[in-house]
Amino acid sequence: MCQVNTDPMRYRQGYVQVVVPPSIIDKDTSTDMVVREATNVTLTCKAKGYPAPYVMWRRADGKSINYDGKIVNVIDGEVLHIVKISRLHMGKYLCIASNGVPPSVSKSVTLNVHFPPMLSIPNQLEAAYIGQDVTLECHIEAFPTAINYWTTENGDMIVSGDKYVTVFSDNDYTKYMLLKIRNVSPKDFGSYKCVAQNSLGATDGVIKLDEIPAPSTTSTTQSPYYVTSLMKKNGKNGNKKLRQRPNDYEVEEWRDPDYDNEYEPPSMMPPGDLPADALNLGAAREPRLLLHLLLPSLLPLLLNAIRR
Repeated sequence: MCQVNTDPMRYRQGYVQVVVPPSIIDKDTSTDMVVREATNVTLTCKAKGYPAPYVMWRRADGKSINYDGKIVNVIDGEVLHIVKISRLHMGKYLCIASNGVPPSVSKSVTLNVHFPPMLSIPNQLEAAYIGQDVTLECHIEAFPTAINYWTTENGDMIVSGDKYVTVFSDNDYTKYMLLKIRNVSPKDFGSYKCVAQNSLGATDGVIKLDEIPAPSTTSTTQSPYYVTSLMKKNGKNGNKKLRQRPNDYEVEEWRDPDYDNEYEPPSMMPPGDLPADALNLGAAREPRLLLHLLLPSLLPLLLNAIRR
């Protein structure tokens, strides 16, 4: 208040508001928790500041939360209460406090959910032929992390080597178990067991490997069928067999070995019409070519003469 001592006295009154950024009260806030699956869990986050901070909860990985039967991304308020928690709730949660005065603050709380191993097998029956490589697969869910291994049907534990290769890969609380059997032999057929155990329990599953016939490596192809015969023709050098060359339609084509020049037989023409090549007798290299040129035109004339 500002006062001036006059007659009458004068004064002015002012108000100062001090804002305080938010801060989380650690002693009143939940810390990392380990709980059994199907139990109820309550997370609490207390914050102070001026004005009073707004508090909310969300997952650190950005995934949605199954809360009271609803799928939400953010829960308003200082308290996060989960009924019958499941392995899907496992992860880090952020408590965020803000009041409009920077900076906002947050604190993470890790929620671990313990449960005994659970096992699933994509294929309980596998098949292979002798000499083939085959892979068996098991899926395990457990937390704390389970001890996983393979056994034969005699109960012998399988270790990686030249014959067997075991592969394990993790994804959160899920583990993938692979057993690769190289160069399968008759003694490899039978049952295999994948085993998982942790401090809360143990489980196993059986995969049976059966023998199948090896695929055939030979194939038979029917050869094309051709009708063959022999023809003789008097050539320059006496009687000779004509060469035959079957085509794709099983029609035999005959060629004279004494005449290797290619030519096209003339098409059929009306009676009385002669091809131009036939008129130019000097262009014919030998009598056989002339005969080929004249025959299509002379044949109809001969047939008409016979009919008369």
